[in-house]
Amino acid sequence: MASNHTPGMDRRRFLQLAGTTVASTALAAPMIVTSRKALAAENLTVVSWGGNYHQGVEEALAKPFEKEFGIHVTLVDTPDLAKVKAQVMTNNVQWDVFDAPGSMAFTGLKNSYWESLDPALFNASDLIAPVGSQMVPFYGFTGGVCWDGKRFPDGKHPQTFADYFDVKRFPGPRTLRNRAFETLEIALLADGVPPEKVYPLDVDRAFKALDRIKPNIANWVEQTPQTVTLVQSGQVDFSYTYATRVKAAQEANQPIDFSFKQTLTGLEYLVVLKNAPNRKNAMKFLQFALRPDRQAALMNLHGNTPASKSARQMMDPSVRKWLSDPNNKSNLLINDAYWGDHFDELTLRFKEWALA
Repeated sequence: MASNHTPGMDRRRFLQLAGTTVASTALAAPMIVTSRKALAAENLTVVSWGGNYHQGVEEALAKPFEKEFGIHVTLVDTPDLAKVKAQVMTNNVQWDVFDAPGSMAFTGLKNSYWESLDPALFNASDLIAPVGSQMVPFYGFTGGVCWDGKRFPDGKHPQTFADYFDVKRFPGPRTLRNRAFETLEIALLADGVPPEKVYPLDVDRAFKALDRIKPNIANWVEQTPQTVTLVQSGQVDFSYTYATRVKAAQEANQPIDFSFKQTLTGLEYLVVLKNAPNRKNAMKFLQFALRPDRQAALMNLHGNTPASKSARQMMDPSVRKWLSDPNNKSNLLINDAYWGDHFDELTLRFKEWALA
């Protein structure tokens, strides 16, 4: 049966349809690209810490931030300065905001790992420490000795760092962090150095003290939640941990106790990686995280000292008891500037010592 359409008509229709398709595709392509860029702009990656800390950041900061600004926050556990260096040096930056202890913050500052901050974003008069050119104080943390209260009643557990290193009086496996930062300070305090004379660190003396306790360290902790879970599981008798971790354990009806008789106090900072893929969103997040209401909400969950002075009065009184006593002369305030100058060399020496 003959066709009702001539070959010429088929060809014309084909060309018309093809032209329409190409034109439509050409017009649609920029819209697709724009959509993808817009989608990328509504994301943010924040590198923070695990366990109950992660949960607190998610509840008090990440979810409210997404609700208010429509920016999705991905939380990555365990800040690692070596990974920051690799990303910045290869210009393959995947992280945006970095939750950094002072040693890491100042080392990154020295090595140009961070973006510059606009001080106008923050209420400097409300903060417990100055806003730096590339970092803003986030909170103060408290580290000390913990134990299982059911297994070790009063008099049967260490309370100071000298006690912690006294394995004859308090035998049993214990932990230390697998890093020079904090560990060298603990060793010197345990060896009898007064807090006001700890800096500059007598590094050789610190390692000699660590040599003595090394056989009794059952776990060199990498992941912060382990500082408590190892005690809960009975794998160690005593642990160096943080008041916030013990607070969370007690709220979960775990018999973990913490000594405020002697502590390390340090500042945590927020920074933005150099060439962060979501720089504008990162700056918004820093500003959001320093708001008094957000500070109070997070510290109520964690038990840390808020960087915002006005947030302290917003906190639940039952949480304030977990804040360190600034008048206790046995406590040590970590010198972040010192670590900024010595972090790399002491980290290398510590890693070599730990493997020996």
